[in-house]
Amino acid sequence: MTRDDALADFAARMGWQEATWVTVAGDASNRRYMRLTRPEGETAILMDAPPDRGEDVRPFIRIAEYLCAQGLSAPRILHRDIEAGMLLIEDLGDDLFARVLTEQPALENSLYSAATDVLLSLHERPAPADLAPYDVALMADMAALAHDWYATGLGRADAEARTRLHSAMGDALTPLDGLDAVLIQRDYHAENLLWMPERDGLARVGLLDFQDAMRGHRAYDLVSLLQDARRDVPEATEAAMIARYLDGWGGDATAFTAAYRALGAQRNLRIIGVFARLCLRDGKPHYLDFLPRVWTYLMRDLDAPELAALRAAVTDLLPPPDSGAIDRLRAQCSSM
Repeated sequence: MTRDDALADFAARMGWQEATWVTVAGDASNRRYMRLTRPEGETAILMDAPPDRGEDVRPFIRIAEYLCAQGLSAPRILHRDIEAGMLLIEDLGDDLFARVLTEQPALENSLYSAATDVLLSLHERPAPADLAPYDVALMADMAALAHDWYATGLGRADAEARTRLHSAMGDALTPLDGLDAVLIQRDYHAENLLWMPERDGLARVGLLDFQDAMRGHRAYDLVSLLQDARRDVPEATEAAMIARYLDGWGGDATAFTAAYRALGAQRNLRIIGVFARLCLRDGKPHYLDFLPRVWTYLMRDLDAPELAALRAAVTDLLPPPDSGAIDRLRAQCSSM
């Protein structure tokens, strides 16, 4: 039986045998999503997460159920076959923040305010106890992906420089308090958030792609939202949402801002490495188009005086992703 046959059998066993199918999304992983529509118009999303390609639906189920229990709009799990890596989940629609903002840019403040308020509410709740921490050692390892894939892909592999980058990143993160304080979704941005104005309050923000959640710093998902690799977020919007978060939280603004910049540097270094890997290893060259934006965020974060050592390590090792660098990476793109 092919994978598509197995998916069709699962859908039929769950009572959706008469539904029509339309592929709605793939992503950087091996997951696929299809919208099933019954003759009378009811819809659901079929998630295909093949275990033989390293996917596991259990984290998605666990975090989705946790978020729903907090009154937030994660998809409800309608049916599941965990061993086969198949889920039928609630269809939250197509109105991604990124799409809505392209068509209605005047809604930018409303959408980003709502997304910031979701984080404020979520961060008031204890994170699930069994979540792994996104700690200093792991974050430094993830930042070093910028060397392992981006710099190496450009012929700049240098073990000593990698060690310096790793050490400087760890030094920048070590002083931060609250590194395991809250649930962080880790990909909280305009391509993973849905606008659902027919719902009330915090439930107007639909949540997607949270299965890699961990325990981390409360600034992390705000960085993800406001330093979005896939769309330009105006600096005025970034500043306004940081202020909104701080007003709602009431914590130490100076410490939070320093954490935001250090975590921004870490996240953007990781993204540079991951997007280079998606091209070089996985044959997905379009991710390279985002690198100049990510580099701009990174350089802005590294302007913070306390990150001077990290900035020196970065600029000594990593060339800017100009058109020449991107062309060299694209020429090596995997054909797998």
